[in-house]
Amino acid sequence: MDKAKSFSISKKLVWVAYQRVKANKGAAGVDEQSIQDFEVNLKDNLYKLWNRMS
Repeated sequence: MDKAKSFSISKKLVWVAYQRVKANKGAAGVDEQSIQDFEVNLKDNLYKLWNRMS
């Protein structure tokens, strides 16, 4: 783990979180992006989330 980061987040954890949001029919966030819009580029969007959080 990089010393600059206080904790590690697995890619699987990000995937599970996405599945829970989708199952709950999650609403658009501050960026007003819907689940459908997010899924257009799902792989890259999940990677960006993981990268920024971990």
